[in-house]
Amino acid sequence: MIVLIWIAEGTWRSAVDAARDQLPAEGDTEIRLLYVTDDHVAGAAHGAFAGLLGRGRPGRDPGDRVEEVAKAAASELLDAAAERLDRPVTRLHRHGRVEHEVVREADGVDLLVAARDGDRDRLGPHSLGPAARFVVDHAPCAVLLVWPAAAPGIESLPPPPP
Repeated sequence: MIVLIWIAEGTWRSAVDAARDQLPAEGDTEIRLLYVTDDHVAGAAHGAFAGLLGRGRPGRDPGDRVEEVAKAAASELLDAAAERLDRPVTRLHRHGRVEHEVVREADGVDLLVAARDGDRDRLGPHSLGPAARFVVDHAPCAVLLVWPAAAPGIESLPPPPP
């Protein structure tokens, strides 16, 4: 069995804990931890530098520093997730549109473990942000979707439409 755990800021602990609690401790389970860096921020910094800020100073592109910081942060997050899981894992760091990269990496795996990334105060469709909604809708495998904290009570269900 191949399990992919989507590691994202703010919700990674719940995804790792769910995988640790649900997967057998022994056996032939391969676990992959995936973190995706959205390159829009570095791209914006590169673009701003090239457009207005970078005239005559090609060695001072702030986008390079943003990329370095993002790489270090991803490595630290993957290491923390691996330590929390306390099992052998493969660490994957990808770049691009987060939701597309998660779906690509889910191809060929048996289970994707992900955490809700939207409204945590009530049950319903808004508990999934745009990236998680895309992943849930397009994942080519089974998905274990967990709450990043205790799930809201049933009384938080939205009322029926008029």
